[in-house]
Amino acid sequence: MKQKDKSTEAKILEAANKVFVEKGLDGARMQEIADEAKINKSLLHYYYRSKDKLFSEVFQKVIKTFLPDTVKIFDSEKSLFEKIETFTLEYITLLEKNPFLPMFVLHELSQKPIKITDTFSGFFDNLKQNQFEILKFQIEKEIQNGIIRPIEFDQLIVNIMSLCIFPFAAKPILMKLFFGDNKNQYKNFADKRKIEVADFVIHSIKVKN
Repeated sequence: MKQKDKSTEAKILEAANKVFVEKGLDGARMQEIADEAKINKSLLHYYYRSKDKLFSEVFQKVIKTFLPDTVKIFDSEKSLFEKIETFTLEYITLLEKNPFLPMFVLHELSQKPIKITDTFSGFFDNLKQNQFEILKFQIEKEIQNGIIRPIEFDQLIVNIMSLCIFPFAAKPILMKLFFGDNKNQYKNFADKRKIEVADFVIHSIKVKN
């Protein structure tokens, strides 16, 4: 059996990522990915038999890249508010670079919930459990010190993630509703979310003096 070449595989994943960013899962075509990678379609199919398998590989590569940065944020000496600001910045930047992620996750959850939950479980098994404990302890300490109002760790994380994800999951609606399909206006809006979301969350939990 022919040995798969790592450099060709990397080239395919890079090309696929670019096409998926531009076209999304449904709009992307294997021929476009082959053309972008400068290989023939039959070679592409030798490495990845289906578009879904290729997309899943791109998805996992993106998440694997993001998780180590997340661990660094949780494990740092930053204050809680600084961690919220940094996480929001990193997360929205990830979504800007990979706008297909929210819809892919939602699609997989509706079609193959066990597969997608198993995928995330695998990633979070690699995310040291004590990183979450560090953040939980920091939240509890800030509550005890009267810095923030009582809020549970999971509620805070889900609130932040939801505020970050929604504009990307609902991009077609927002583009029509607010920006008249103007991509530059939407991009400016998305960039502002990096600050707006963190400010909103911090002000919602911060105890007023």
